[in-house]
Amino acid sequence: MADFEAVIGLEIHVQLATKTKMFCSCELSFGAEPNIHTCPVCLGHPGTLPVSNEQAIRFGIETALALGCEIAPRSIFHRKNYFYPDLSKGYQISQYDIPLGSSGRLGEVRIHRAHLEEDAAKLSHLGESGRIDGSDASLVDFNRGGTPLIEIVTEPDIRDAAIAREWLQLLRSTLRQLGVSDCNMEEGSLRCDANISIRRRGEPELGVKTELKNMNSFRFIERGIEAEIARQIELVEAGGRVDQATMHFDPASGSLTVLRSKEFAHDYRYFPEPDLVPLAPSLELIAEIRAALPELPETRIERYIGELGIPGDAARVLGFDAAAAEFFEAALALGGASPSALSGWVTGELAAALREAGHAGVGDSALSSSGLAALAGLVEAKTINRRTGREILVRLVSQGGDPVAIVEAEGLGSVSDADALSEIVDRALAAQPKAADQVAAGNQKAVGPIVGFVMRETKGRADGPEVTRLIRAKLGLD
Repeated sequence: MADFEAVIGLEIHVQLATKTKMFCSCELSFGAEPNIHTCPVCLGHPGTLPVSNEQAIRFGIETALALGCEIAPRSIFHRKNYFYPDLSKGYQISQYDIPLGSSGRLGEVRIHRAHLEEDAAKLSHLGESGRIDGSDASLVDFNRGGTPLIEIVTEPDIRDAAIAREWLQLLRSTLRQLGVSDCNMEEGSLRCDANISIRRRGEPELGVKTELKNMNSFRFIERGIEAEIARQIELVEAGGRVDQATMHFDPASGSLTVLRSKEFAHDYRYFPEPDLVPLAPSLELIAEIRAALPELPETRIERYIGELGIPGDAARVLGFDAAAAEFFEAALALGGASPSALSGWVTGELAAALREAGHAGVGDSALSSSGLAALAGLVEAKTINRRTGREILVRLVSQGGDPVAIVEAEGLGSVSDADALSEIVDRALAAQPKAADQVAAGNQKAVGPIVGFVMRETKGRADGPEVTRLIRAKLGLD
């Protein structure tokens, strides 16, 4: 594999969170009884006329601007013609040669285009048990047909499956921050196709690409891309060639199968949709939407690292989670703890405590931003140690309360008397002579039993780093 590099481009279909469909007034709903949200327009009955959804267009412009795209002064809809059971009209209304947005960038990945279209219906494949006669069967639910979509197409800038996964997570966080979609992959409101090819390192020409269709989780996307890269390399190294095709990845078995030969644009016989007027957003409308954009994850991450000095990993976690970032900033505004220390609590101990308590997020817990700010401040000032802080945090998540009052009422403050702590360390070294000799000989991991003795003696209230410092000093290591 060292002789080859992968070239990956992504096509992401995002269902927009409008109340009605793209070209008719049918209600959108997930999980409703099949085929109850339909009408002659979205079913394509003769003589019906589509009307563009204004909110979907605004969401489309908002998304394109957030991705750094140039908004086309005039774009049009086309008919994409093909036959499939989930497309009752025999064509999909989409945008072809003049998309709503183009030439953008998110992170290190360029955006080729972002265009509006309608979703197809949902097919359910039953298999042999679905029919009395034992044959395979498929059912069609037209509730989804006509749902507004924005399709985001990247340039082939990605070289690694893990990077593809990370970039998609950034995209999902960005779209959720905008509020244009819930991006729930399990429900199909965000679906990803990956175009994958390989070439020998240093070669400028792109190889023949295949397309992995409709992968519905970040983990499956990463695994599917890895499997297809490995398949192509194995094929080429064996003297074969890669044929352009649409592939399916089975996450259960890890296998890849060919669905069909890959279509080309001319196969769809695109032509302008005669029943819809062009989209021509005014400069005033674009300026209005741009001005209303919230701070997006990429910008927030850069601000946290550059202005607040937050470590990169914590900044990325907060950048991807708007609710956690809001809670962090509310706590930070109250003072008492540094940005770096507070971010560590939010992304580390608090995230773990929430998971353990079964909370979806901090908004479901009893913890207040003032409570976390005070707790982080107590630990940073060494009024309590981090272990005690974690124990108090678990209580705050389930019961709320004031950490300062809890520490005072229960006498949980750190053992800070230097003479008392020094005496306990002396006893610990005497009680653990073997460990003391190992530490003195350079085995730093052997300090555990000595620190453990001190913690038992102080009921966990000693400051760990200070205990370690005293141990090393008494052993002549500092």
